[in-house]
Amino acid sequence: MTREPYADRREAGWVLADELREYAGRDDVVVLGLPRGGVPVAAIVARALGAPLDVVVVRKLGVPGQPELAMGAITGVGDSLVVVRNETVLAHTRVGEEAFRRVLDAETAELRRREKLYRGDRPRLPVRGKIALVVDDGLATGSSVRAAIAALRREEPARLVVAVPVGSASSCAVVAREADEVVCAWAPEPFYGVGQGYYDFSQTSDAEVRDALAAGRAVDDGGAGQSADGDGARRPADGEGARRPGDGGAREEAVRIPVGAAELDADLVVPAHARSVVIFAHGSGSGRHSPRNRYVAEALRRAGHATLLMDLLTQDEEQVDLRTRELRFDIGLLATRLAAAVDWWTARHGTDLPVVTFGASTGAAAALIAAAERPAVVGVVSRGGRPDLAGGALGRVRVPVLLVVGGEDRQVLELNRQAAAALGGPVEIAVVPGATHLFEEPGTLDEVIRLTVAALDRWLAGRPA
Repeated sequence: MTREPYADRREAGWVLADELREYAGRDDVVVLGLPRGGVPVAAIVARALGAPLDVVVVRKLGVPGQPELAMGAITGVGDSLVVVRNETVLAHTRVGEEAFRRVLDAETAELRRREKLYRGDRPRLPVRGKIALVVDDGLATGSSVRAAIAALRREEPARLVVAVPVGSASSCAVVAREADEVVCAWAPEPFYGVGQGYYDFSQTSDAEVRDALAAGRAVDDGGAGQSADGDGARRPADGEGARRPGDGGAREEAVRIPVGAAELDADLVVPAHARSVVIFAHGSGSGRHSPRNRYVAEALRRAGHATLLMDLLTQDEEQVDLRTRELRFDIGLLATRLAAAVDWWTARHGTDLPVVTFGASTGAAAALIAAAERPAVVGVVSRGGRPDLAGGALGRVRVPVLLVVGGEDRQVLELNRQAAAALGGPVEIAVVPGATHLFEEPGTLDEVIRLTVAALDRWLAGRPA
């Protein structure tokens, strides 16, 4: 697949989490990042899946004089040491046993130092009988991941999955012979190195690894309402949006929404005693599997709201748009399809359950246009949206609107202020301090949820519960 490089490891983590969505909300999943670069990716994956985070400390054995070329790797389980040799590289570089041993001794000392640095006196999270998701920022030779696999096999996980945002197709095939599954979101051809998959491939610090590990461990500690996700964001407590499969008494249904000659795939979840239905309009290049919107949707359901997450493009259109990148910015098309989803809902369920449209990025404009054209819509929420792209429809929006913008997303914040002045109904701009466009900073997405739930409570006040 041809694609642009990831902006950074965090964006790579969100994309990888989307690939791993089948593991979301399970109690038997542990996410294990490979320090250092794999930990920021693993932190996002752990957050999106609602799983605890840990690290598997692996040290690459670099060829003398060519330290970036791995001739093997090591990791440890307890006091034992697991050594994986890359015989192809050893033969090609003609590294002798004495030279190999010198590198091995030096890296073993560094391995033990980092184990102590990252963990302190705390043991690794148990993986026996669990699904171990081993995450790195990329797969080049595969030596480090293979060492992790060999070590983890001794702990008898139920399933061992290796997941990377970018990697060499040949190395992924080699690793697939040792893991139960390999998920590689992108295998560029030709493959030159992991760094080609990123615009920002700067080094991850030890402090970042420690902070992410401490935050992820809070999930395992079960700190009643104060647990944290892998990237430091607070993980909601039970009843507050925690990622668990299903909702008590909820009806879940995969549906197809007709739009002219096309049909759009959607996921509908209606909890018992729902107060509204929130229809999500995703941003450019995203869809119903967006980890961020699924995270928000889970919380809204626990607050008593049905959710409809849908793809605004068909699978064929998405394939074409990977090359043209035109349809995802066709606001008129996206708005027409969102309005069709509102029509589908009201035709099927009537108007007893009010509709709220929730838009992210370019989807916010579609959410506003649908609200202007469909009386069933009682409110609009925009998360990091581009409401200005709704153009002349802004003045026709009479329902209340909540515009949530990151404090560090300054250009978009100014566009939101301009759009707010043009809206025809009540509007509130909520600025989340420290948040950038994707709300990936610790706690910021949870603040979006809090603001959204509070707005829905206000808008629905007086309606039957």
